[in-house]
Amino acid sequence: MAPSDVITVPRIAGMKAKGEKITCLTAYDWLTAGLLDSAGIDIILVGDSGAMVFAGHETTLPVTMEQMLYHTTAVARGVRRGLVIADMPFLSYQVSADRALENAGRFLKEGGAAAVKLEGGEPVADTIRRIVSAGIPVMGHLGLTPQSIRAFGNYRVRGEAQDEAGAIRKDARILEQAGVFAVVLEKIPAGLAAEITESLSIPTIGIGAGPHCDGQVIVTPDMLGLFESFRPKFVRRYAELAETIRSAASRFADDVKNGRFPSDEESFR
Repeated sequence: MAPSDVITVPRIAGMKAKGEKITCLTAYDWLTAGLLDSAGIDIILVGDSGAMVFAGHETTLPVTMEQMLYHTTAVARGVRRGLVIADMPFLSYQVSADRALENAGRFLKEGGAAAVKLEGGEPVADTIRRIVSAGIPVMGHLGLTPQSIRAFGNYRVRGEAQDEAGAIRKDARILEQAGVFAVVLEKIPAGLAAEITESLSIPTIGIGAGPHCDGQVIVTPDMLGLFESFRPKFVRRYAELAETIRSAASRFADDVKNGRFPSDEESFR
């Protein structure tokens, strides 16, 4: 692969200026990461969503630094073209700027990521500046920020009320000034996302934020129809792999129990 084909942070930033849409999907393992990368996905996000769709927790809060590092190293080994971004888990950056910098650095040094993502606006701006000043690219995340679910109380759309919409607009400008190279806008009204996208020089990546963002991200197990616990309105299912896997496993079990597997052709002599 030519160096010019590899997705870098500056290239992501430049895609907005060119009007080129940015694609992003999540991965938590080597195999999936390689498949997404070979499909041409620009950003492979090692999301803390893995706490839910990989580990079975009800929220993203329980996943740890060590667990996220494990997933990141596996994903990074499978990616040749795309930009690997690691989610900083709950309490890995909120305690102090020093700890945030150390943890962000581990994702690059040990995990093989090219950048990190963290949630929040003005309260984390100084922390972002500290991380960016060390040469670590940071992606922001506003709107519905899942690590704040206990404060929110639910997963409803954020920014519908005028005061909350104003706070999200303000936080977007603050994050840009703090040095983030892009910002995820999650589950906010499409009009608000369009306004923010127009006002920023950095790319916006939408998830449930309408069609006017500079790029789109979906949690891969949602997109593939693997995660069945709930189906968000903003998710388009491009496959129904849960049923495919169940059917395959059922046919395997039936063949084994009835002596049809393995056959003579599948056995050694």
